[in-house]
Amino acid sequence: MYNKIRRYLSGQILSDLEKKMVFLGGPRQVGKTTLANTLLSKEKTGYLNWDIGAHRTRILRHELPKADLLIFDEIHKYKKWRNYLKGIFDAMKVDELDSKKILITGSARLDIYRHGGDSLQGRYHYLRLMPLSFAEINGHSQSDLFNLFKYSGFPEPFFSQDEKEVRRWTLAYAQRLFADDLSSLETVEDLGSLELLVYRLPDLVGSLLSVNALREDLQLAHRTVARWIEILERLYLVFTIVPFGGPFIKSVKKERKLYFYNWTAVESDSARFENLIAVHLLKYAHWIQDTEGHRTELRYFRLKDGTEVDFVLLANGSPVLFVECKLSDDQVNQRLISLKQRFPKVRAFQVHFQGKKNYSTAEGIRVCPAIELLSELK
Repeated sequence: MYNKIRRYLSGQILSDLEKKMVFLGGPRQVGKTTLANTLLSKEKTGYLNWDIGAHRTRILRHELPKADLLIFDEIHKYKKWRNYLKGIFDAMKVDELDSKKILITGSARLDIYRHGGDSLQGRYHYLRLMPLSFAEINGHSQSDLFNLFKYSGFPEPFFSQDEKEVRRWTLAYAQRLFADDLSSLETVEDLGSLELLVYRLPDLVGSLLSVNALREDLQLAHRTVARWIEILERLYLVFTIVPFGGPFIKSVKKERKLYFYNWTAVESDSARFENLIAVHLLKYAHWIQDTEGHRTELRYFRLKDGTEVDFVLLANGSPVLFVECKLSDDQVNQRLISLKQRFPKVRAFQVHFQGKKNYSTAEGIRVCPAIELLSELK
C-alpha cells in the first residue's frame, strides 16, 4: 500500500537533479530509501548504502555502478564524504558525456554534518522528507485523521494499522537510532543517561522546555543536557521551536518547546494532538523553504503571564498563520483573539480533534475540525 503513495517530494527531487546534487534528509524510517529507489531504473544498480559492507568497499574503491542516477545512502557517516562527492560531481561536469545524477540520503541533518567546511557549496539542493501527513495520505475524514493520530506518520507503523506493532516500533525506534546513527556521528559517553533523557522528553511535549529541571532530574551538567537535546535534533528524533515576539512584546521569555517527529511517543491525548499539528506545520514550513526559497519558521506565542498561542508560522520574518489546538470545540482562546486583532491580515485557526463546531468568529478566526486546516497543508 505504501508504494502506491507518491511522496510529495518526488517531483521536486527529479527537477532538482537536473541541475545539482540533491541531499535528502529526514528522520530514519520516514521513507527516504523507498522514495529513492522508486526513482531508479528497473535494474536498480545505482544504489549504494554506506552501512552495507560490500557497498562501502565499492564506494571507497570508486567502483560506482553504471547508472544514470547514483544514490548514496548514509554516506555522511564517512568522514570525508563531502570531498568524495565533490570529486565525483566536478569530474562529471568536466566530462558531460558521462554525466550522472546524484542523490544523497541520510537520517541526520546533512546540512550540519560538514566535517571541516562546506566544500559542496553551490553544488546541491537540500530537501527534507517528513512523516506522512493528512494531505499526503489523501485524507478526507475524521477517521483518517484518527488513524494518523493512533498509528503515527511513519510508513511502517501507519500501514500496519496494529496498535501492538505501533507500540513495539515506537519502543525500538530510539534504540535503533542509538545503535545505527548516534555511535557513527556523535561522541556520547553516557548512553544510559541519554536514553533516560529520551524517555523523559515525551512528558514535556507542549510545555516549556526547562533544561535546568532536566539537569536536576538526571543529575547532569546543564551543558551536557543542552548538548544532548541538540544531538537529538540533528538526528531528527525531536525538534524545538522558540517564541514569536515583536517590538510591542517585551516580556517574552526566550524558552523553547519540544516535539517529537513520531507523535505516538507522546501518551497524553492533548499533547499528542498538539504534537501532530506541530509536525504538519513544520512539514509545510520545510516544503515552502526547501522548494520556494522563502525563509519559513515555526514558532509559538507566549507572554510573561503564561498565556500563549500554540503555533505561529512565519514567512520571511512576518507571521502568516496562527494556530491554536484543542481536543474539543472549546471557547476561543482569548490570546488568539488578541493576536488576531494585532495582525488582522494573518489567517488564524483554532482547530479541534473531537468537536463538531465549524464557524468563523467576528474577528475572523476559523474554529473548525483539524482536518479543515490539515487538508490545505502539504
